[in-house]
Amino acid sequence: MAIGPIDTSLPSLPGGIVVSAAPPGPFFRDFEPPFPTTGWWVGYAAAPSQDSVVAGPFPYMSHALDTGLQFGISNTRNFDGTSIIQTTQMDWEASYVQNPNSHTSHKATTWDTQSITVKYFAASGAGFTTYLVPGSPYMTFNYNVATVLLTSRNGNILSVNGKTVGTSPVSVSGTKFTVTNGAGTYVVYSLGGESITLTANSTSLTGGATFTGIIRIARVTTESTSQAILDQYSTTYPTGVALDYTFTGDNATMSFTWNVVGNAANLLHLSWPHHRKHLVNPAYVTGLSYLTTKGYMKPVVGNLWKLSYALPTITWHTPRSPQASCTKQIIQALEYEIAHLTTATGRSTYAAYETAWGGVVDGPGATDPNIDFGNGYYNDHHFHYGYMLHGAAVIAKYDPSWWNTNKNFVTAFARDIGNPSTADPYFTVARCKDWLAGHSWGSYLVLDFAFIVFNKIRAASGIANGGGSRDQESVGEAVNAYYGLILFADILGNQDIKNWARLLYATEVSGAQTYWHLYPNDNDPDTPYPEAGLRNLTTIGNVMDYQAGAWLFWGAQRSQIAAIQMLPVTPINEDMYDTAWLNGVWNYVSSELDDPAVGDEWKSIIYMAYSEVSPQTAFARSTNITAWGGTTSQAHLLYHLSTRKNPGGGNICTSAPANPTGTFLIRTSTGKLVSSSTAAPQLVADSSVGTPFSFAYMPGGGSIFNTATSQYVTADPNAAVPLAAARAVAQAWENFKVVLQSDGTYVMLAGVNSQYVTIDSTGALFNNGASSATATKFTLVAQWYVQDTCPLADSI
Repeated sequence: MAIGPIDTSLPSLPGGIVVSAAPPGPFFRDFEPPFPTTGWWVGYAAAPSQDSVVAGPFPYMSHALDTGLQFGISNTRNFDGTSIIQTTQMDWEASYVQNPNSHTSHKATTWDTQSITVKYFAASGAGFTTYLVPGSPYMTFNYNVATVLLTSRNGNILSVNGKTVGTSPVSVSGTKFTVTNGAGTYVVYSLGGESITLTANSTSLTGGATFTGIIRIARVTTESTSQAILDQYSTTYPTGVALDYTFTGDNATMSFTWNVVGNAANLLHLSWPHHRKHLVNPAYVTGLSYLTTKGYMKPVVGNLWKLSYALPTITWHTPRSPQASCTKQIIQALEYEIAHLTTATGRSTYAAYETAWGGVVDGPGATDPNIDFGNGYYNDHHFHYGYMLHGAAVIAKYDPSWWNTNKNFVTAFARDIGNPSTADPYFTVARCKDWLAGHSWGSYLVLDFAFIVFNKIRAASGIANGGGSRDQESVGEAVNAYYGLILFADILGNQDIKNWARLLYATEVSGAQTYWHLYPNDNDPDTPYPEAGLRNLTTIGNVMDYQAGAWLFWGAQRSQIAAIQMLPVTPINEDMYDTAWLNGVWNYVSSELDDPAVGDEWKSIIYMAYSEVSPQTAFARSTNITAWGGTTSQAHLLYHLSTRKNPGGGNICTSAPANPTGTFLIRTSTGKLVSSSTAAPQLVADSSVGTPFSFAYMPGGGSIFNTATSQYVTADPNAAVPLAAARAVAQAWENFKVVLQSDGTYVMLAGVNSQYVTIDSTGALFNNGASSATATKFTLVAQWYVQDTCPLADSI
């Protein structure tokens, strides 16, 4: 079915119109924007060189140079203990003798959601057209009155049709040529039945005359039957693909229909592991496969693929109400958070419409890839805009007047990442989604500081630096992008757009479970990662075109690697967190969950996701959290835990001892009182008078407020300096658990490092006690003053 565009008007945004400092090159010169910005071929057109090695058309990688189109399949796949890496490799260059070898002598002629057609041409009319269709085991070149030139890019040519190529040229004639070089064996086909002559030397194969017709080239694998299979299906070739989809209730069927020349029933096309989970009645062929970063590509026969997906049924709320055992604590946390809301500070950035590629960007970022994580260079748009769509939809649901005022503004962001139609003249279709790969791509790593070498893989800039390897670190945020689009469509009241968004979501979840979730004990022969050592790492942190592994560009903790694939935790995600993976993650990060050096913001995400397995365990763990980061809060965490399926039954939440509240003096067992002043903010037990401190509830513990100086007590995470009343606002470092002991005294636990408060020889209070046994015991004294000099005191 064809879904119409969300809108077709020019976006009206606060930043107006801007132009990218890295516009597309002459590769797209016959076309007007919008242009794809995360398609595998964007490196053919992206600045500055417009000739980057790109990951495609898989199983090949390619390089569109002035001299010709280079391509190859990696021979090397290594596991380094963290990642599997397949280094880039060029095996051959397809060209023609008459090539003018200029930067303007090749260009795009058409493209679709997966493939692109590129034409190399000379003024005389000689040249070739290549149909670059991912999934084809062949590279296809349609020559027009041009002399074929195939150059080895991987060592010398060793033989052609069994004839050794030495110091003297070798001429061979026919319609099929088996050629070996440093890459291995390739087979070259001339379609149409007309014999051609190729002359081979150590570096190239050259035609004996101009040629008009089809040349196909394919890599022969180590499987004994691979060449016979390639021979059998060589005469049918694809030129492009049409994407379609139908919706029946809560199910969708997505169709790939390849446009072919030849017998459509004999198209040989390669599938990835996620396809094989969803294909309906596929006709598989065994005996030919290519190992890529995403696992083995294996052939299916026929030009029509139908893939079935179950669509999400959750929209706004979880299907279960909060359990009563958690209600009181949810309300308490929510009241606190509402009372402590702050006003967001203004930003110097603003949304604008960028015209060179076509999309909504951060205005100043259009000329600076360091602003907003490269947003102006089309980096991570679905990550950024998913949060905006989600938040805007929630506001719109409860404030229609706000929606009426801001509808056009919000719609521009929905079109940027979720446009379903080529009829929208200002936005490309589903900008970040790679329909064949089965998931979205975050970026080409456009940040300047990300131009790094990691295990010999260069993290390259996208439209800013020529489009290197694509990557996606946070599949959880990709999923949230399409959840935000679902909510937006629900507010819009457009069921077609909502179904489209649900399909985007369903395919992203399938991609997450296939390529980001690892299963150490799974011996599935169709796993994308045959390396057991990699699967033992439980979760992928970053999937790239040539590399996938348990690492991140910005953090190395296991909890970070896992949590960034989970966040933000929302009602719709409960089916993404399968039990086997969650149990694996729990074991993988267990050593960090008790480590105070690991941020609570990561732990909170893991607990929320793990609540699908055991909400009771997740709740018990969550009682030690004092910080929640930017994607959740205590109220959100408690609400999520309270609405889980609860497979074990019983109460999810239990009543935890609360901190005392009120204003008290703090007294030690020796009778000394703790004091702190503006001149000396550090807390010291050395006074017979003492300072009144106000104890109040905070999520995860409580705050201690110096009533004399109006400052909150704060703790150093390294316990290098004493506690001090030195913060105007209570946040994570100002959060303490004040725990009643059996003898009526209290001990204090600093949330910032999970260490107990002790007193040193000078009387200074430090958060450096490893256990409650080493903690100093305090008495809290409530005071009622009859007159200034005659206090009456009661202790609690």
